[in-house]
Amino acid sequence: MQENNSEPKLSKREKKKQYNKMDKTRARLLIAACGFCALYGAVAFKLSLATILMPLAPQKNQIAPQVPAIPKSDPKGVMSGDFSLPQIKRASIIDRNGQILAISLPVAQVYANPLEIIEPTVVANKLKEILPSLDVNKTIERLSSRKQFIYVARDISPQQEVAINNLGIPGLYFEAGERRRYPLGRLASHIMGSVDIDDHGIAGIEKFFNERLMENRHPLRLSIDTHVQTVVQEEVEAAKNKFQAEAACGIVMDVHTGEILAMISLPDYDSNQFSKSSPNSQFNRATNGMYEPGSTFKLQNVAMALELGVVRIWDRFATAPIRVGRFTIKDLKTDHFPPYLSLPEVMAYSSNPASAHIALDVGAERQREWMQRMGFTARVPIELPEAGRPIVPAAKNWGISTVMTIAFGHGIAESPLAIVRGTAATVNGGVLVKPTLLSLQDISNNDPSVQPQDPNLPPPKPQAQGERVLSEKTSSLLRKILRLDVTKGTGRNAEVPGYFVGGKTGTSEKVSKSGGYLKHVNVSAFTAVFPMNDPKYAVYVMLDSPKPTKETHGWTTAGWNAAPAVSKIIGRIGPILNLFPNTKDAATIDAQMAIPLRPPVPKGIRALGPGNDPGDPRLNRQQSNEKPKKKTTVTTSSTRQ
Repeated sequence: MQENNSEPKLSKREKKKQYNKMDKTRARLLIAACGFCALYGAVAFKLSLATILMPLAPQKNQIAPQVPAIPKSDPKGVMSGDFSLPQIKRASIIDRNGQILAISLPVAQVYANPLEIIEPTVVANKLKEILPSLDVNKTIERLSSRKQFIYVARDISPQQEVAINNLGIPGLYFEAGERRRYPLGRLASHIMGSVDIDDHGIAGIEKFFNERLMENRHPLRLSIDTHVQTVVQEEVEAAKNKFQAEAACGIVMDVHTGEILAMISLPDYDSNQFSKSSPNSQFNRATNGMYEPGSTFKLQNVAMALELGVVRIWDRFATAPIRVGRFTIKDLKTDHFPPYLSLPEVMAYSSNPASAHIALDVGAERQREWMQRMGFTARVPIELPEAGRPIVPAAKNWGISTVMTIAFGHGIAESPLAIVRGTAATVNGGVLVKPTLLSLQDISNNDPSVQPQDPNLPPPKPQAQGERVLSEKTSSLLRKILRLDVTKGTGRNAEVPGYFVGGKTGTSEKVSKSGGYLKHVNVSAFTAVFPMNDPKYAVYVMLDSPKPTKETHGWTTAGWNAAPAVSKIIGRIGPILNLFPNTKDAATIDAQMAIPLRPPVPKGIRALGPGNDPGDPRLNRQQSNEKPKKKTTVTTSSTRQ
């Protein structure tokens, strides 16, 4: 029997319906295909537009971890503060021009779970090949312990991390970290300070701004200029070595803003090796060292007397030795001064007895009030934890001997920064500024209350900000007196042609650890300002225990060692600070700054001097009622310079 496999026949109507369905399906597929083609075409066009025809530059946060920023022309360093690493927590520190002073770099910590380590000896030997400083025996012992966590190595480089990871050893793990580095090493080390192993500040700016550096990743811009800092370090170090001094320090400060452009203390240290440096090298002599200022303090003595109206420029003061108990205030044996010196001569020749007479005319109460007003009885405000307090007599011990010895910088101890601050106030128009290590330009840029300066207008003349302590008239007169000390007085070796330097020498006998004075062991200092016709910067150099040389004819006074160092510094930093020597107008400027050594007495005025010296009888009346203490009344002939 034959099987019938034939399909049922469809009618024409059914076939027509089937064909219609197939046509609709084909149409739908065609529409879908066209849609997909249009979609993929749009995507392809967009990709071509974004990658070939009109590519967009990658955003900064997309490439920063892998690619450094593309350098741009930025001569003023205004863009440098934008530099930071996204994976780093502690902010960088830069100088006023954007030079990096401190930066944290990414590192890794290698730790292990000893319970997961199978062959401690093999592991330790393999790690030794990558980490040369690894102690193999100690590592084997630690990897063999029953602990669950140990550090194998800290602060390894990314290359070492990759090499260890490629070993594929179970039980070894990595922890992200960072390491603080100071690219300039010794430069500004006392300012920078350092951090501990956990990246916390332990000294200097790092400690003072520890929270700010950890919370704000924007770089901290300092007032320091590394170019100026380098010059000061080189010149002060050269002077220290030449005169075989035990220590030294140097400061450069803007007299109007208080910004410190350079501050060094020698001996110093490498901030990268802080833990290995000695306490002596870590000691900041510029802010924490207290020294008797010597004759540099005669500037404050004269400023006080002039401002209070006690003396006038034509008054004269006795130079004869003053006997106080069993001590004598006198000048050097080689000084052959006239019996009386005018006020400018007292400063130019630096007479101790004459300075004492000026202070006697002022009196103890007003002298103490003046020192408080000038900030000499308190810590100098500065952004460093290493800032000490001055050593001054108590009010109850402020007797006549104290009045006289303070007049020429004995019986008190001040930091070099305090002397620089006081010097700036006498020449900047009479304003006591606050010293700062922060760039005020950076602060003003972030202050919305400060209006931007029109770039088409010349920059405004800086105005000192702070408490007024002197009149402009007194400040103008003091500028001329300080200039006279360099042109005709003890500071001749500080002169720099075209910069119109003014300043004051100061040399005091060093105080021993037991409290007495060391004979023939001096602290020499010179405080200066330039240019004196338009004061801008104060410069200070101090040498601790300098030795005499043939060149100084056996002298260790500041006029022979500190003053020449200041001269060299000013000559080098002037162009760096965009100040160039003005020799063309030198004669005119010198004439404007000139003041006679012995000014004439105006008619109808009885000047202080022979027959009219209130200091002598006052001394005779009071010295019998006081028994001076040795430490406050010891007189040294070396304070002349």
